[in-house]
Amino acid sequence: MQCGCDEAGRGPVIGPMVVAVVCGDPDSMKKIGVKDSKTISEPIRERMFDQIMKSAASVEYVIVDEEIIDESTLKKELNLLEAKTISKMIRPDNEYIVDCPDVNEERFAKLLTQLSGNIDIIAEHKADVNYPLVSAASIIAKVTREKEISKIKIEIGDFGSGYPSDERTIAFLKNYFRKNGRLPPHVRKSWKTVNTITSTLDDY
Repeated sequence: MQCGCDEAGRGPVIGPMVVAVVCGDPDSMKKIGVKDSKTISEPIRERMFDQIMKSAASVEYVIVDEEIIDESTLKKELNLLEAKTISKMIRPDNEYIVDCPDVNEERFAKLLTQLSGNIDIIAEHKADVNYPLVSAASIIAKVTREKEISKIKIEIGDFGSGYPSDERTIAFLKNYFRKNGRLPPHVRKSWKTVNTITSTLDDY
């Protein structure tokens, strides 16, 4: 059986990363109209999420929390963390296409084979654009992460997208740190963005 794999939330400074695997018929995903999740609006993603869950042979995902991401980032092992997370969902008889986070596609594919024992693995850049099952996995990962982000916003307040490039996110972190003398929960403390904020605001 063919399967696609992708992640959502590798880059943000707030919230978890979600890694998803979708297995089944690529043509059924084409009929749904799946695309790279970043190019689809939130309402359409949510509709497609439900359609994928009904049409796929199997759907799995893992939510990787911020503390685990921090541990791996400090060791410069974020790619290894993603590979370990993916390998937990790899089954021996399936074929896998993975959206590759590593600059070296072949190296990442070999790492997945070493971790999982499955030799039928392809890792490619832009796989979420070029392969329907990977596009489907990107949608599952993105919508699942958005649900987690909604829960976090209820807990700590609206922080925007959570990405370092988002001015709302940076303003939220600065204001929270000024007011409380610490960072809010769910922040990736290993991100350079956080060090910049806390080092410039220590006097507040």
